[in-house]
Amino acid sequence: MKILRTPDHCFDNIPDYPFEPHYTTIKTHDGSDLRIHHIDEGPKDGPVILCMHGQPVWSYLYARMIPHLVKAGIRVIAPDLPGYGKSDKPAAREDYSYQRQVDWMNQWLVENDFTNLTFFGQDWGGLIGLRMVADNGDRFARVAIGNTGLPYNPDVPPEVVEEIIAFRNSKKRLTLFSMMKELKKMNGLGGKRHDGARLFAYWQKYTWQTPDVPAGIISSSQMETRSPLAVALELFIGAIGLRKISPFRTQLSTIYEAPFPSPKYKMAVRAMPTQVPIMPDRSLEAQKKAWEFFEQFEKPFLCVGAGNDPITNGFEKPWLAKVPGTKGQPHATIGGGHFFQWAKAEKLSGILADFIFKNSAD
Repeated sequence: MKILRTPDHCFDNIPDYPFEPHYTTIKTHDGSDLRIHHIDEGPKDGPVILCMHGQPVWSYLYARMIPHLVKAGIRVIAPDLPGYGKSDKPAAREDYSYQRQVDWMNQWLVENDFTNLTFFGQDWGGLIGLRMVADNGDRFARVAIGNTGLPYNPDVPPEVVEEIIAFRNSKKRLTLFSMMKELKKMNGLGGKRHDGARLFAYWQKYTWQTPDVPAGIISSSQMETRSPLAVALELFIGAIGLRKISPFRTQLSTIYEAPFPSPKYKMAVRAMPTQVPIMPDRSLEAQKKAWEFFEQFEKPFLCVGAGNDPITNGFEKPWLAKVPGTKGQPHATIGGGHFFQWAKAEKLSGILADFIFKNSAD
């Protein structure tokens, strides 16, 4: 397996990220070494929360939350998923199957011997992390999720599957703006007509057909107000090879682009969207098994989401209907968009801290 490693200097001068790096080396299916980075902040004897990010960001997403959680007496573990941040980056599309990503993070979890954890995951952090909980249930004391889920769609009609696959394989070219226009029409991934899956296919198609996915622009645009003109100009300057010196590049855009010194480092960003199981695929059986686990899960389970994120609106509904541990918990909707860890850092941190301490056995 070909594995890339972002040079350390790419992370020089990252503001508000003073955290000491911790590295764990695991083995891939072919025996290659894969180094995974994580943050470990807060009191060593405090309750531990495992915070997992999604795509296309990295653990910097939790930079605003960590001080609040630590002040509350909580130890924060925040890894960079393989392909992101300071973690190694497998270079091939096939490296990023859903199962392999779960396997990698399961190894990381066991290698560090983390126990009595509270899990919090968003976006792909939830897709991978919830499978980790199902595979390592004894290591987790509570679960909280936001703007994420555990997609399980065994009954998508064949004609819808064929339509989506044909669209993803078509020669139609998407721009960042045309793709975002379609995603804004979403109201979650569900729906009887599978409209969410059809619209999500625009994101899947755009990321795969764009070798240099503008991760910094995409991330920053969901965390701060940016004018379409400024985004267009940053895209244009990036397209001619001058992205690093663009006067239209914001600090957040720079931070979320930092892990990717060239397009070859971006395979995770490109490959992972097509791994979201919006249709029946090879992850179907594993997803079914995970749902069977959570349908018997009686430990505290909290849903806290933005409520204004088109991609994940309504994510909480199947959990509240099926998971015993959700009963009696103060589920909340707090705004902040898809990456609400940034926009609602203090509020979300307070909710998670209360959830931990009010559901502590001590």
